[in-house]
Amino acid sequence: MMKHLAKKTALVAAVAAASASVSYAGNDYGWNKYFGGSHFKQPYFERVATFPVFENLAAGESADDETAAEISAISKDGNFVFYSDSPKGRIGIIDITNPKAPAPAGFIALDGEPTSVAVRGNLLLVAINTSASFTDPSGALVVYNISNPKAATFVKSFDMGGQPDSIDVSPDGKYAAVVIENERDEDLNDGIIPQLPAGLLQVVKMRGKVDNWKVRSVDLTGYADIAPSDPEPEYVSINRGNIAAVTLQENNHIILVDLRRARVINDFSAGTADLFNVDTNENDLIEPVDTILDRKREPDAITWLNNFWLVTANEGDYEDENGEEGGSRGFTIFTPWGTERYESGSTLEHKVLRAGHYPEDRSENKGIEPEAVTAARYGYNNFLFVGAERANVVAVYSVGLFGQPMFHQLLPTTVGPEGVLAVPSRNLLIVSSEKDDADDGFRSTVSIYQLGADSATYPEIKSDDSQLIPWGALSGLVADNADADKLYAVPDSFYKQSRIYDVDVSATPAVITGSTVLMKDGATVDYDLEGIAQREDGSFWLVSEGKVGSTNNLLILADAEGTVQKEVTLPAAVMTAQKKHGFEGVAVVGSGADEKVLVAFQRAWATDPAEYARIGVYSPATESWAFAYYPLDAAQEGAWVGLSEITAIDDETFAIIERDNQQGDKAQIKRMYKFSLAGVAPVAEGGSIPVLSKTLVKDLLPELKATGGWVVDKAEGSAIAADGSVYVVTDNDGIDDATGETRFMSLGKLFK
Repeated sequence: MMKHLAKKTALVAAVAAASASVSYAGNDYGWNKYFGGSHFKQPYFERVATFPVFENLAAGESADDETAAEISAISKDGNFVFYSDSPKGRIGIIDITNPKAPAPAGFIALDGEPTSVAVRGNLLLVAINTSASFTDPSGALVVYNISNPKAATFVKSFDMGGQPDSIDVSPDGKYAAVVIENERDEDLNDGIIPQLPAGLLQVVKMRGKVDNWKVRSVDLTGYADIAPSDPEPEYVSINRGNIAAVTLQENNHIILVDLRRARVINDFSAGTADLFNVDTNENDLIEPVDTILDRKREPDAITWLNNFWLVTANEGDYEDENGEEGGSRGFTIFTPWGTERYESGSTLEHKVLRAGHYPEDRSENKGIEPEAVTAARYGYNNFLFVGAERANVVAVYSVGLFGQPMFHQLLPTTVGPEGVLAVPSRNLLIVSSEKDDADDGFRSTVSIYQLGADSATYPEIKSDDSQLIPWGALSGLVADNADADKLYAVPDSFYKQSRIYDVDVSATPAVITGSTVLMKDGATVDYDLEGIAQREDGSFWLVSEGKVGSTNNLLILADAEGTVQKEVTLPAAVMTAQKKHGFEGVAVVGSGADEKVLVAFQRAWATDPAEYARIGVYSPATESWAFAYYPLDAAQEGAWVGLSEITAIDDETFAIIERDNQQGDKAQIKRMYKFSLAGVAPVAEGGSIPVLSKTLVKDLLPELKATGGWVVDKAEGSAIAADGSVYVVTDNDGIDDATGETRFMSLGKLFK
């Protein structure tokens, strides 16, 4: 009883000290800064640059080498980013003096694996893992002088007595706290804890010269209900009262430590959350209809909000002996006494779902997996940032005096956002995404966002706020014949149960307002839809790309209600030449006996010249096919170029999207051309196929680069609305080994 009372008294005193120094801020103007209301318009973050960290490799190293930016810190002047690069065993440095043009600034080579970084004045603190094994953990806190960031010098190394993970420096610069995780072996006994040695917290008192700094250990055993002998601390955050909040992720627990005395002053379970309307079934369908009750939160990152409230990102990382997994897919705000002030529940996941970023292949596990969280004041605005590792987004919330977060915007990242770094002094936000795979075309990056935009610039297309309409992998687009504000879109085979989406383009962003599931003989169908065109009577022609040896390339007729009326295959003589890249777009002109359906093949088939792709012309009245060749642009070495979409401009003229299969800095060809059938007579298979002439209409690369992001590879759909407005959409591949970002571009009236 006396021990509990002493802890409570110490906590009250520490929180009071922190509260005395807090600055309340909510919004932009007048009294609103005290109450955090929404009466005044707040500024928004806008991405201004994306830096691929492979550009920071040394001379002689291959650009295809794996490298990663995991956790970042900022120099005191805000001009240099330092990031931990675990695969290369170094600290990378980026010059962001001009945030719109980040530049490589070298690296600091290390003797071990960096796990976290922090800056205190002109000193860089690096946590390094040197463990020989899970049972023999070791590591160090290494200090560098970064007065000249491009020429850092070693100062001193401190033995951490185990495997360090997270590090934080107190706002007053007097203390550093280093989490010593001593992580479990997930292959030993199915990863069940306890697995000793136990983790702990190291407190570094940073008084005077670095040689005089002192390290004190804080025992974290005996507090958690789950495996109390084996705390696995994951993350630490320090407030202005010098209280360190530490998450024990696998133990589902939070511990508060008074750094001045290196003593635990409170601890509490992270508890559980109830989730409604979530998807728990990995079945190639996003179905947010399930309920999860009493799911352990298992927080990863933690941050202080206004110095006396705590926010946790509830990722989950443990499956217990009963097979129960944790991770509640959201975030929670606690008081220092462990009282829940706010629980996001399913709301964050729903925001992500509506933006097309939901990772369906993680449905059985932990959904979007919130992993990073931080909070900061920008002028009169208090913002909370929550990074979702599997959804590749950072959610931004505005938080007022009473701690109620109000959703503000979503920011797209690249793959696997791990570190979220607020830089209020320069109105910047830095996000480091660690996943890197040159073979699959995506790279680890550091993304830079600047506060000051009048409105959110992302997403560019979303589903209706009043409904839960899941979507992703948009692969085809067409305009309604009469309504200039209405388009239709289709997804490809990433998802089962093919469907047609209704898209309203009367507002920004564009809104998916409805979804029509295709039905054939009373059952759903699983096509690989790559294009859609609307006939004069309101019904649709669609194309499904085939797979060699298993499925045919199909031209599909469906009525306006989504019922499949007919499937058309290619002539047998053409099908014998089928290759991987088949039907990719469809357009229709005319009606009745004059109706013609044009189908774009993505690349050459076996009997075609390599530099051409076919345009198939189907006449429904005679059920006959004829063909013309479209000349493809030359691809760079190691890449290919193909067609993505075809759209009717008039009865004889067609727009076509031609693209390479490259992304990021390697992307070269993302173009819209046009061609005419006037004077060209497509011929049946076996004849001399004529070659079309093309004219460049618009290079899409500048538009794809304009938002400062990673250039996506798949410009997949285009539409010309009834008023002549042209739209282009990209396919986000269901965010599977992809950024998940969907660009929905309004290009104006390109055609007379």
